[in-house]
Amino acid sequence: MPKIKLTKGELKRRRDALKQYQRYLPTLQLKKQQLQKEILRLNEVLQDRRQRQERERQAAQRWAGLLTDARHKMGEWLKPRDVSKGARNVAGLNLPVFEGARFEDAAYDLFLTPLWVDAGLEALRQLAALREEIGILDEAGRLLRDELRVTTQRVNLFEKIKIPEAREAIRVIKIYIGDQMANAVGRSKIAKRKIETLMHEVAA
Repeated sequence: MPKIKLTKGELKRRRDALKQYQRYLPTLQLKKQQLQKEILRLNEVLQDRRQRQERERQAAQRWAGLLTDARHKMGEWLKPRDVSKGARNVAGLNLPVFEGARFEDAAYDLFLTPLWVDAGLEALRQLAALREEIGILDEAGRLLRDELRVTTQRVNLFEKIKIPEAREAIRVIKIYIGDQMANAVGRSKIAKRKIETLMHEVAA
């Protein structure tokens, strides 16, 4: 702990600081709880999306061989042209939210292409969109974990360092000021007795 100035001004400054820490700490603790709750919720959503991705991938593998004729063009049709993201505020932190993915129109001859290509292309696009959503959920998770780490550090700083330091400083200053006041009263009494003795000597 840094050296404490043993003055009334310092006592007031330390008391004000303690009040401030005690006022901010519950807000930080609430933020920490909200972040932890959101991380749990996000993990559940991510698990759900990953399971869905795996189910859809396995379903697609059963008929993917049928797309061999169109496979050379499929890559272009399966890359999202645009991925739209929104934002959601959680405990003062803006998190990205997946809103949708748009794809280029697939230009192929409807007369020469089997009907199942449409269904296959749509299923693969859903898989591609799901991959984008998982990427955005991962990004939101990273942001949440970083914010939780910083918030936890602040909570610990207040709980374990700042508040105990301020309390200890107040205790030390109060003891010192109390001792000084007691000494001043003692000196005053001694001085009063000396004056009274002197007055008696002069009067005699």
